[in-house]
Amino acid sequence: MTIEIRPFDERYTEELLDLSLQAWAPVFEAMAKTNDKFVLDAFYPNGWEVRQVADIKALLKDATCEVWAAHAKDSLVGFVGLRVHPEDKMGEIHIVAVAPEHQRRGVATALMSFANDEFRRAGLKMVMVETGGDPGHEASRAAYESFGFRRWPVARYFMEL
Repeated sequence: MTIEIRPFDERYTEELLDLSLQAWAPVFEAMAKTNDKFVLDAFYPNGWEVRQVADIKALLKDATCEVWAAHAKDSLVGFVGLRVHPEDKMGEIHIVAVAPEHQRRGVATALMSFANDEFRRAGLKMVMVETGGDPGHEASRAAYESFGFRRWPVARYFMEL
């Protein structure tokens, strides 16, 4: 499959939103089984889908994030959002998603390679990406680690009030 990565075109907004919902559905399903309900209710009071769509729409309007789309045969198959943190000489892969029917076919690798190339051209010294530590994000962690990312130890705790 030949993948072309180009700046996101807002004509594809609905397709991107749909892709995002499809890509994250199994992640949130797994999260619901392993995370405290009070935390999920706090983050997603109207459901994860509503929050996901709102977050992606905000991202597409965010001047600090560049969104790039991966196309195969003129179909949207994935996207990546990139941020630059000049004070740290760091690039951030803020978000990456691949349509479920195109996962494990090199799309995420192409998007991450593209991101690294963009960050190198900008003179940055490192790249970071964040993901969940729960079972729903296991595939993401495996993809990042196989690409060469190393896990940074972070602990985040929640307590119900």
